[in-house]
Amino acid sequence: MSEQETLDLAEEFNRYRLTALAEVEAPGPGAVRRTVRGRGRRRLAASATTALALFAGSAVGYAAMNGPDHRPGPVEPTPSVSVSPTPSPTPTPSPSGTSASPTAPVPDGRISRAQLLGASVTLPAWRAGPGCPTSQTRLSADDKEGVNWLLSLDYGDIDGDGAVETVALVQCVFGSGGPMQVVAFDRDEEGKVVTLGRVVATTIDKPQWLFALDVVGDGTVRVEVGDIAPGGGWNAEWSQRQWRGYRWSGDAFAQVSGPTTFGPNRHDVNLVVTATNLVLADAADGSRAGTVTVRIRNRVGAAAYVALRLGLPASLRPDGDGWAACRNDPETTREPVTCDLNGLKAGKDVLLTLGFRAAAGTTVGTGKADVDARPMDADFDFVEEVYDLDNTVTITYR
Repeated sequence: MSEQETLDLAEEFNRYRLTALAEVEAPGPGAVRRTVRGRGRRRLAASATTALALFAGSAVGYAAMNGPDHRPGPVEPTPSVSVSPTPSPTPTPSPSGTSASPTAPVPDGRISRAQLLGASVTLPAWRAGPGCPTSQTRLSADDKEGVNWLLSLDYGDIDGDGAVETVALVQCVFGSGGPMQVVAFDRDEEGKVVTLGRVVATTIDKPQWLFALDVVGDGTVRVEVGDIAPGGGWNAEWSQRQWRGYRWSGDAFAQVSGPTTFGPNRHDVNLVVTATNLVLADAADGSRAGTVTVRIRNRVGAAAYVALRLGLPASLRPDGDGWAACRNDPETTREPVTCDLNGLKAGKDVLLTLGFRAAAGTTVGTGKADVDARPMDADFDFVEEVYDLDNTVTITYR
């Protein structure tokens, strides 16, 4: 600051002091002594400092308003006195257009069994053919004919909205079976039960059965599926079971884990046996001989091995080259005579012409005998079939 500017400031300060003191009655020395008596020196110093700052600030402001118009010069920064104001943040509009509107809570999709049974729901369409109702229908707690039977429930956040949804296993009951599907349900903003989508359903091919469901922590819906539906002679324990996982993609469920196909089912086989009667004829050496023609057809599935048994009396022994297809030696067996064959694929058959001979002087007589074919697995263990009445045929011998 130049000397002239210093003199101008002093002059303005003096003018302000004369003007201000004319209207403000300043305390005299006696009043000051009475005011500060009994106060500590530290408090007196703080009060004096504050008064001085206020007085100086007022004087400077007065001088600035009433002084001559000087060109401003450079100003040294004084952080302890001058603080830059913090800019106010620009308000961000909310999605609804009103920044003050709170976010709407996500509806709770946990629906109890009783609540689901009491609500009108819409199910994804059943497969073609006779089916149960799907539009605004009630689920049933019982397996009555022609109803949508609610078998089981589980819960989890399957769509990632932070709220729980409900997953149900439902069957359209027809006879001892019927199609099945796993369906996901939720609630809308009004609390009404709505259908989110179908997770998986049975098919005419495979899977033909759904055994259980489970929702895991990441929202994956796990379903235990079976290749063949029980019933009609098929034991549920014969079905191959797999756990498959499904995830919601935003508009549908897609499989994300587990097998996608089934391997051959050891029980999925149906052997059908036919055989001709045995007629013995006299031979030149005094023996009696004849043949039995056996056909074994496999209609479905695959048999790793086939065991053939012929319940003819022990006096009739295997004879001829027709037994060459056997893996074992039929001569080592007595009654019944056995012939272990190689595997038989679906749609294939095997034709055998098997000779028998009764030694000279042996009485055979006449009678009936069973010819039976059974599938075996890779460990040569017998495998039960769904329909085994056509595995055995009865022939006569004489």
